[in-house]
Amino acid sequence: MRPILCVFSVTAALVSVHSLPGASFQSRRDGDPPFTEKFFSQVVDHFNFNSLGNATFNQRYLITDRFWKKSFGPIFFYTGNEGDIWEFALNSGFILELAAQQEALVIFAEHRYYGRSLPFGNQSFSIPEVGLLTVEQALADYALMITELKLQLAAAQSPVIVFGGSYGGMLSVYMRLKYPNIVAGALAASAPILSTAGFGDPRQFFRDVTADFERVSPACRDAVTAAFQQLREAAERQDYSHIQSELSLCQPPSSARDIHQLYGLLRNAFTLMAMLDYPYSTQFMGSLPANPVKVACDTMLGGSDLLTNLRDTAGMVYNSSGLLPCFDLYRLYVECADPTGCGLGFNSLAWDYQACTEIEMCYESNNVTDMFPPMTFTQEARQLYCSKRWGVQPRPGWLRIQFWGDDLSTASNIIFSNGDLDPWANGGVRNSLSPSLIAINISDGAHHLDLRGSNAADPESVVKARKMEAELIAAWVKMERVRFRQSH
Repeated sequence: MRPILCVFSVTAALVSVHSLPGASFQSRRDGDPPFTEKFFSQVVDHFNFNSLGNATFNQRYLITDRFWKKSFGPIFFYTGNEGDIWEFALNSGFILELAAQQEALVIFAEHRYYGRSLPFGNQSFSIPEVGLLTVEQALADYALMITELKLQLAAAQSPVIVFGGSYGGMLSVYMRLKYPNIVAGALAASAPILSTAGFGDPRQFFRDVTADFERVSPACRDAVTAAFQQLREAAERQDYSHIQSELSLCQPPSSARDIHQLYGLLRNAFTLMAMLDYPYSTQFMGSLPANPVKVACDTMLGGSDLLTNLRDTAGMVYNSSGLLPCFDLYRLYVECADPTGCGLGFNSLAWDYQACTEIEMCYESNNVTDMFPPMTFTQEARQLYCSKRWGVQPRPGWLRIQFWGDDLSTASNIIFSNGDLDPWANGGVRNSLSPSLIAINISDGAHHLDLRGSNAADPESVVKARKMEAELIAAWVKMERVRFRQSH
């Protein structure tokens, strides 16, 4: 799950200038978001007093008080997820727009073991150091950071609202469940809190990816299915040179393992386009054009050579620049414990470990309810992979026990927003559970579209969703202020 134009238009890469612990910098170029990057001295292990004592590491966060009514306005806190925190900050412009309306302080906190927040530096992904990468540790990080920063900023009266998208949205839900004394409410965008806890049909995700392409045109779905069928037949004939030529692979496949890897790489391209099917071009998790699912379908239906069309469609994800001379199967895509993709680099290691421990994603494609080759990922396969890769055994059902499963009715002040185009949507909460557990379903909305900054191409549905979210959050802030006055 990996899992966006923001309100401030930024296309240039940020310069990394912070090599010293505790260093910070303010973006200085016109048009840059008004964030200061800082580091918080965070406890390495919140739950074991003997192993590391009170050892700390530098946890990165971004902060802006540009809109804040000091010591009174609310705090909008983004619960960082599986990646560099700048990527989320630059693609969550709605939070800044809302902060301007409600005079809020904004903080984006980076998740431990991602980006620059590595508790053990380059050894963070060694065993046993990686063992402190858990949801519970991450939530404790955020709880402690919020508490300490409120003290430092004299913000005792500032209600805290947490925001998150995808896994970050899950964390926002969990923060409200576990630390309601600290967090007054949560906006959880595209948060698959049910499917990642083992609920639902393992076929749902890739069925819904397929539905996005079928929505554009049933012929598009049929073309993708037929292209994969041609690929399978060529693999059965072991016509590997033909496969290499048609799909522009750097090396010819030479085994069933290589073909499986190729299937995964291609399926992952369609997955990303379905997730990121925004009505304008984006640079989030890669470079994609506006309405990438439609563009992909036009490509798949653009000629009679289906394998060439398949190559060009995958190239939208893997070769958007057009500079790659060929596709390297094992460099562009890494198979892991998340069938929807872990990404690349250190961040992919962290997410793979989480998918091997607490986060359940035993999703499968079957070529019956979806357009992809049959690729199963059972609990047994997960156990074998995770034992070999990380020396761990997953704990199926743990998230249900720890974070309430599907029995959320006694919680309060949570918005569950989902876009109908998002294949993660049906793994989350689609129906309101109470007057304060509100589900907002966004027609023509892709993965956490509502967290992105306003854009002229936005569908009316997301404009209305953001308005409703703003009103609910304003009401929560008002209620929390009343509660604070009554208790003090």
